[in-house]
Amino acid sequence: MAQNITKGFKEILGAAMKAVPAISVDEALELVDSDDHVFVDLRDGNEQEASGRIPGAIASSRGLMEFHIDPESPAHKPAFNQDKTYVFYCASGGRSALAAQVAMDMGLSPVVNMSGGFGAWKKAGGPSE
Repeated sequence: MAQNITKGFKEILGAAMKAVPAISVDEALELVDSDDHVFVDLRDGNEQEASGRIPGAIASSRGLMEFHIDPESPAHKPAFNQDKTYVFYCASGGRSALAAQVAMDMGLSPVVNMSGGFGAWKKAGGPSE
């Protein structure tokens, strides 16, 4: 028997987009050298290797993010234990919105989603490494 999906990705993504504060690429460009902000790249390693990432960004693939955030996890990344604003991004902004909502549910705060993701960053001429 076929599955009966009761909530589709559009509904889940729409809820995340409403729940997570967003910033534009132009706003994010002004924050790249800020000591008060941490950029978090939610794309997988292959994506990062192929196109680079925002200088200084934490690499935390969407599949491992919860483990990186939780200080009780053996995979914890100390960069998630700072009094800073976390700027989440992915390729286009969808995965990062979903991830940001989960991070907020875990207690990470403040968290924002960069609208348009790394694609918009590159298009705007943002630096990458």
